[in-house]
Amino acid sequence: MRRTWPASAAIIAGLLLSGCTGSAETPATTTTPTTLPPSPSATPIEQVQPAGTPTVPASGLRAPWSVVRLPDGSALISERDTAIIKELTDSGELRDAGTIAGVTPGGEGGLLGIEMRDAEDGLWLYAYFTAASDNRIVRMQIEGETGALELVGASVVVSGIAKARNHNGGRIKFGPDGMLYATVGDAGNPALAQDPTSLNGKILRMAPDGSVPDDNPTPGSLVYTLGHRNPQGLAWDSTGQLWASEFGQNTWDELNIIKAGNNYGWPTVEGAGGVAGFTDPAHQWSTAEASPSGLAIINDTLFMATLRGQTLWAIYPTDGRADAVSWYRTEYGRLRDAIPGPDGSLWVLTNNTDGRGNPAQDDDKLMQIRLTPLTEG
Repeated sequence: MRRTWPASAAIIAGLLLSGCTGSAETPATTTTPTTLPPSPSATPIEQVQPAGTPTVPASGLRAPWSVVRLPDGSALISERDTAIIKELTDSGELRDAGTIAGVTPGGEGGLLGIEMRDAEDGLWLYAYFTAASDNRIVRMQIEGETGALELVGASVVVSGIAKARNHNGGRIKFGPDGMLYATVGDAGNPALAQDPTSLNGKILRMAPDGSVPDDNPTPGSLVYTLGHRNPQGLAWDSTGQLWASEFGQNTWDELNIIKAGNNYGWPTVEGAGGVAGFTDPAHQWSTAEASPSGLAIINDTLFMATLRGQTLWAIYPTDGRADAVSWYRTEYGRLRDAIPGPDGSLWVLTNNTDGRGNPAQDDDKLMQIRLTPLTEG
């Protein structure tokens, strides 16, 4: 939630995103920028934008929450309420790869984020889910050939994360440092976000087996950052910088640059407050424009999937500013996840069958969006 750059808080206090929209053929004008610190990247990367009408590799999904691509060209998709992991083969077949035992769906809880790890001891799937008593992360091995994948031998990585009908967080991603990061909501209890002994309202960082890395901000603690309400997006840019998207309450949704040990302010501050000791967001939206979930970075362009806003936001951080452009506003309904797709494309999951959307006949679906170099102006 809050950025502590070496610039005055007043620079960010006026931060506001106007609701510009872009079609797949004509880009929108960029929004009011936020001042950013200088980029550490020495070589500029050509940023990108959506182009054309998305194709649909998979449809007929039920409240999908997360998608990961596997080395063989197939992919796995989690369904929140069924607890099923779907396999999508590179030829387009969609089948059940397995059901995650112990998932207790309810409200916004259920089978949430999934992540893949290709290691010397095999291919692993990690899953964050809501159980009967808590939120937890488990891992299991992925075995078999494409079109017949199985999930074998689930074991607990982290447990004891407080659960609720909302604010469960749930995104998990391996970083470029080989560590597993997890977004955790405040479970409807805002005070937990400022409690350093609680795992809730945090971004966690752990070794693949769930142990605490020696270089975490607090010795013996999985807590990497605190002061979060309900973060659900994680992605790294070309410099290794971590970004996170986060649900606000009534006023501001946030895009944050994540720094180890920083406090992002919730519940003391929502959005940019310029309060000493708290980190202000890199960008903020009204809750009607966003309600952000998944986050992907391709060619240093951030793509943020939003639920209530029913928009794919493309964000362009450059030296001194960050512009944001909306795409596909209301065309495909609620958007839950975004990840890099094959051949430089973007994959986006819709989320219209979760009880809050208006499903079309083929919902929910996985969309593939072609990307082209950014058009200025």
